[in-house]
Amino acid sequence: MAIRALPAEVVAQIAAGEVVERPVSVVKELLENSLDAGAGTIHIEVQGGGQRLIEVADDGCGIGSADVELAFGRHTTSKLRSPEDLFCIRTLGFRGEALASIAAVARVTMTTRSRDESSGTVVRLEGGQLVRRERCARPPGTTVTVENLFYNLPARRKFLRSDVTEAGHILALTVAYALAYAHVRFLLVHNGREVLRSSGTGDPLNALAEVMGPDVARAMTPLPASGGPVGISGYVGAPSLHRGTRDALFFYVNGRWVQDRTLAYAVEEAYRSLLPGGRHPVAVVHLRVDPADVDVNIHPTKREVRFRQGRDVFAVVQRAVRHALVEHAPLPQVENLRTEGATIAPEDRARPLHIGREAQAELAQLGLELGRVAPPFSPGPAPAASRVGGSRLPPLRLLGQVAQTYILAEGPDGLYLIDQHAAHERILYERLRALRASLAVPMQTLLEPRPIELTQYQARVLEAREESIRRLGFDIAPFGGTTFLVRAVPAAFPPQEIPNVLAELLQTTQERGGGYDWEERALVAVVCHAALRARQVLTEQEMSDLVRQLEETELPYTCPHGRPTLVQMTLAQLERQFGRR
Repeated sequence: MAIRALPAEVVAQIAAGEVVERPVSVVKELLENSLDAGAGTIHIEVQGGGQRLIEVADDGCGIGSADVELAFGRHTTSKLRSPEDLFCIRTLGFRGEALASIAAVARVTMTTRSRDESSGTVVRLEGGQLVRRERCARPPGTTVTVENLFYNLPARRKFLRSDVTEAGHILALTVAYALAYAHVRFLLVHNGREVLRSSGTGDPLNALAEVMGPDVARAMTPLPASGGPVGISGYVGAPSLHRGTRDALFFYVNGRWVQDRTLAYAVEEAYRSLLPGGRHPVAVVHLRVDPADVDVNIHPTKREVRFRQGRDVFAVVQRAVRHALVEHAPLPQVENLRTEGATIAPEDRARPLHIGREAQAELAQLGLELGRVAPPFSPGPAPAASRVGGSRLPPLRLLGQVAQTYILAEGPDGLYLIDQHAAHERILYERLRALRASLAVPMQTLLEPRPIELTQYQARVLEAREESIRRLGFDIAPFGGTTFLVRAVPAAFPPQEIPNVLAELLQTTQERGGGYDWEERALVAVVCHAALRARQVLTEQEMSDLVRQLEETELPYTCPHGRPTLVQMTLAQLERQFGRR
């Protein structure tokens, strides 16, 4: 078969396909160009989920008349001068592909004026070809209008999702950059209705309140500032603030929004044992690294990066998030708990509009909530938490036991109800985790080894995890076939729970996620079965000991499953209930 050079039009469309995957790709490239141009206001207009119209207008530096056509050329850019610049990227855009790629698959009009010119320039391209050029009057800045995306690529167009879904992706992108650039005013309009507006005050907490809701902003804790090769700043949510997806995890590297699994894992590791199963934290994390130490050129859409010292970055993020949670872990209050369960935080139902994948179900009401400009945000007291000076509990005075399940105590700022099972889980978890780390988990030898019968699969898992199970304090030996003898268990572990805990340790779901994850889940299972039970009568001394031990834990407010160990009713709440205020 003969080899032929592809027509220029086909080459342009292939290249465009790498950069322009869907309407949000266009918005991303244009929005990043506006930020690179120093814009203070960015107005995004979208129709039909971006398939009919995308318009991004800014008040940035603009483009000089002599350079307008050149801006649509392949690999033309104002941001690189030499090959060395590729290894020290300081701007959001740099390849010079965006405008050329967009123009190849849409009808594009640009009006622009540089700050040192008295009039502007308007050009129009269709399928990458210039069809109009003239001078125009306009203030400094640039407006790019993209119409009928993929009009010349019907096969690509049919793979786009519904208008609602595509608009959801654009909303998620705008939210991400509004959070990162608090000094920039963002306005997003879809089908003539205002969806998102930020005021550009420069206060990142105010930006959080405007785009994610004031309740979310009040539940956020600042990350401790750090210097060194990897600087970090931002905010992380209280453990009571969680989502069903990772859409509320925002990461920025030198101002660039990135989606990085390693960074997400670092944050979630810091929340280990603080969140309910299947839930994910809320975080806005900014990293500052030497541009020479990060490769932003590994993905056509620039949404991924590679760090030269990835492990160091991981450690910095994990330590900073954990420190913020330990020092500022909030205390759940009675009025903020859901009566039907603790799997969904209050702000999941109160925040104006979900983002990302969850947007599809809610964008039918575009603009009903997010379209309002919030007043300058004042953090004030967190509605979902009461801060009591770091994560430590205040001194508590024991009052008694309620329903043989909850311990009632008095503190300097109100009443405390402590779930005896959850509290004991937290105590055992931290104690056993420390002992496991030092390879010093105490074991109690059973007077008579206890035989257990396993399935074939459970026996294979036990053999594969023998060392991990031993580190948890179990001594289990084969006794022929699928029968095993339990000869020792962790100290103070109730022998009657042996069958239950082993069944949980060896079940299929525990096999997923790698060795370290398995050991962590196994540890949680052990402490769950070893902890005090509800409906268990405790003596005054036992209750007092439990409260004192909970006070000594690092993170006393949640059990290892992420449920609250205690709730507080403040004095102010009591006074309101009795009509005293």
